[in-house]
Amino acid sequence: MELRSSHWYAGTDRNASIHRAWMRRGVPGSAFEGRPQIAIANTASDLTPCNRHLSEVAQSVRDGVYEAGGIPLEMPVVSLGETNVRPTAMLWRNMAAMATEELLRANPVDGVVLLGGCDKTIPALLMAAASVDLPAVVVPGGPMLTGTFRGQPLGCGTDTWRLSEEVRAGTMSQAAFLDSERAMIRSRGHCNTMGTASTMGLLAEALGTTVPGVAGTPAPDSRLLEAAHTTGMLAVELVETDRRPSTLLTRASFHNAVVALAAIGGSTNAVVHLLAIAGRLGVELTLDDVDAIGSRVPALVDLQPAGRFLMEDLHRAGGFLAVLREVEDLLDPTARTVLGTRLVEHLRGAEVHDREVIRTRSAPLLAEGGIAVLRGNLAPDGAIIKPAAASPHLLRHRGKAVVFESIEDFRARVDDPDLEVDADSVMVLRGCGPKGYPGMPEVANMPLPTKLLEQGVRDVVRICDGRMSGTAYGTVVLHVAPEAAAGGPLARVRTGDWVELDVPGRRLHLDVDDDELAQRAPSPASAAAYAAPRRGWERLYVDHVQQADTGADLDFLVGSSGPEVSRESH
Repeated sequence: MELRSSHWYAGTDRNASIHRAWMRRGVPGSAFEGRPQIAIANTASDLTPCNRHLSEVAQSVRDGVYEAGGIPLEMPVVSLGETNVRPTAMLWRNMAAMATEELLRANPVDGVVLLGGCDKTIPALLMAAASVDLPAVVVPGGPMLTGTFRGQPLGCGTDTWRLSEEVRAGTMSQAAFLDSERAMIRSRGHCNTMGTASTMGLLAEALGTTVPGVAGTPAPDSRLLEAAHTTGMLAVELVETDRRPSTLLTRASFHNAVVALAAIGGSTNAVVHLLAIAGRLGVELTLDDVDAIGSRVPALVDLQPAGRFLMEDLHRAGGFLAVLREVEDLLDPTARTVLGTRLVEHLRGAEVHDREVIRTRSAPLLAEGGIAVLRGNLAPDGAIIKPAAASPHLLRHRGKAVVFESIEDFRARVDDPDLEVDADSVMVLRGCGPKGYPGMPEVANMPLPTKLLEQGVRDVVRICDGRMSGTAYGTVVLHVAPEAAAGGPLARVRTGDWVELDVPGRRLHLDVDDDELAQRAPSPASAAAYAAPRRGWERLYVDHVQQADTGADLDFLVGSSGPEVSRESH
């Protein structure tokens, strides 16, 4: 087996000597003699609080790589903290993927262990691995332990949205709300709800890129370090057997990920990430596939934001493999894992220990738990909704639009007592898509107007071309494509227009004659608020980003280019 790294280290010429000499900082000479060089792509950062512990995880990976005869090389990569990065972490997902891909391609490495946790880090790492196609395996950082406030468990994100609305409604004091934040983050790890971080950690396992049984292990659990050690050993084996992402991430793998997304009641953000990862590989996956494969799969996991429990409870109740065993007949049995085994082989010993947390098929949390894809004259290329997080009585609804031209316009007017809005209204927010904002921010789950909250209203239909947090809930139609800034019909909606939502019928319709809608000019106020960057990454992003229905990747990054060796330095 010829190692890719041998193109740097093998031989007696000047360049090979330079490469070895600068890397001889305490390592034995045998490090350059046919031993696999394993990069540890580490997204640990103090500014990504959910990933801070990954440096400890990396140490366990290092030990495993050494034990298996490889050479571990920690490689810090772009880290994206969902709660801190402005304007939105999604703006930088593609950049993080591109930077990681190029670092792997440029350096003498033969395989990589991917350490991620917070929302965009695992998707970005998988996009990079798919593009460079070096042997790769994921170690998810894991969720935090459950915090409590006044005797009640707190769900990260979900309870922030809920309690902040109670403050605005006047049913909770500001002081109590601020006190709750001290109790919410109990330990290291990412959000403990079934938000995007938890969802993508589990879907990495459904895709076959994680050692089966690891995803969902709480971050403080010592078993995560054990799994990291084992994964480090596995990374060496992956190189020796030439087991690459292109051999694992097949149509069958994505089929299983979509089934899993429904069964766990996972984040809507997973749709745009799965589409982007598939796009890097050239695997055919569309919004229609997401609907056809997953929309009628029952949601079995009773976790916030759709249910009651939290990630620590899921781990206690049997974990992700126990959930997959409940829907095994819906999985594609041909899909394989980084172990070289079929995913379904790992379900045989999985057991459910708490039927309140992991439901049976006969008594699901929701009979149809998958993401529903909507189409119509408001979303010709599709929009999505998460029925598990919506109010059942609003899944079929007709109401008058209340239009907000931008997130700034929304914030300025939502609590205006003269705003013409009621419980039947359809709140429409535009200018929040990939190009318009830019970066597709998590603003689609608009807070309700104070006047409605004071009336006891806790949900109305909301429509947006942006995203929402995976920890959020409500009857929210999002990822509308094309977005308003790309000329989509959302730019032509006017306050007072009638909007029809029919989730069972998969329809999103603006009750305006086609000719009239075509003749309407896009909203000048909205257009004035669209992003218009002049330089840097934002300019590159706006010029090349695709729409949500294909994954919001950059057009020139779609398709795998393989692990070729870069030209020799001079």
